[in-house]
Amino acid sequence: MKTKVNEISIKYKGNFKISQAPKISSSVNAAKLLYNTWNKDQIGLQECFKVMLLNNANKVKGIFEVSTGGITGTLVDLRILFAVILKSLSCAVILAHNHPSGTLKPSEADKLLTQKVIKAAKLLDIKVLDHLILTPDGDYVSFADEGIL
Repeated sequence: MKTKVNEISIKYKGNFKISQAPKISSSVNAAKLLYNTWNKDQIGLQECFKVMLLNNANKVKGIFEVSTGGITGTLVDLRILFAVILKSLSCAVILAHNHPSGTLKPSEADKLLTQKVIKAAKLLDIKVLDHLILTPDGDYVSFADEGIL
């Protein structure tokens, strides 16, 4: 009896030249880019967690929505997060999620998740540059700017 297994294929396909990709140089332009891509019909209703994928020159390779949750939280599966980061061959990332309530204060769960991601990323030589919390009004807080990264 012959055992069969699935073949795994990994492919990354961009739809624009990397020279045209935006370069992230501050939390301001990262937050603006993320806010502009957020679904404005949902940002005030449900929490959503995204990851901005960057190359070694901090140019944006893409933004991936990792999870969508409820009114006060969303679950982030680190295996899915890192599958996307690794598949895209990203050198650095910026984490982001929204607070539908409009509060900019990071919760303890936000801080713990960030530290967990940083610890895992270090093993893979991936830089976590920031974690941003966005509000429905477009305001944001940066963990890096606040010194809590």
